[in-house]
Amino acid sequence: MDTRTELLKCAENVARRRGYDGFSYADLAKEVGIRKASIHYHFPAKADLAVAMIERYASSFSDALAVIDETSDIASDRLEAYVQSYRKALSGGAKLCLCVAFSVSRDSLSKEALQELDDFHSMSHEWLMNTFQLAKKDNSVSNVGDPKDEAAALLAMVEGAQLVARAACKVADYDRATRLFLKRLA
Repeated sequence: MDTRTELLKCAENVARRRGYDGFSYADLAKEVGIRKASIHYHFPAKADLAVAMIERYASSFSDALAVIDETSDIASDRLEAYVQSYRKALSGGAKLCLCVAFSVSRDSLSKEALQELDDFHSMSHEWLMNTFQLAKKDNSVSNVGDPKDEAAALLAMVEGAQLVARAACKVADYDRATRLFLKRLA
């Protein structure tokens, strides 16, 4: 693995545990085993690192959504996989999804990082909206309202459920928060 990729991987791991404000280049240098100056070569400022982290995370998440689409034609199966992907990202209550962790630190992020964060949420919302449109057609989800509203509600639910579960370090809290939605799935 090249140094840049190793830095991104390490930074993501730390940020998902401690948030954007919870780590420094000194932490990364120690973890990766390089000098701080070497990090600045790849990412001149922490803002540059944040943008690269979100871009990488969003690309990976988009790929995961594509796999969900490829493996199921049924909206309820897709939505269950989506909810479970956020559950898995909790890592037993020890971490958050990167974009949830960064949302908490929104005031510390650069304009570019905020744009990447907003783009991530827009991409996720768009996928959810399309999936709820499919649910209206295939009747695999009960009581589907406006797909745009359903998408906004589910995105807020899984991200909020992550925060509650992480605060308590209990995945059971995430499960409780998502249980009623999952009961709507056929």
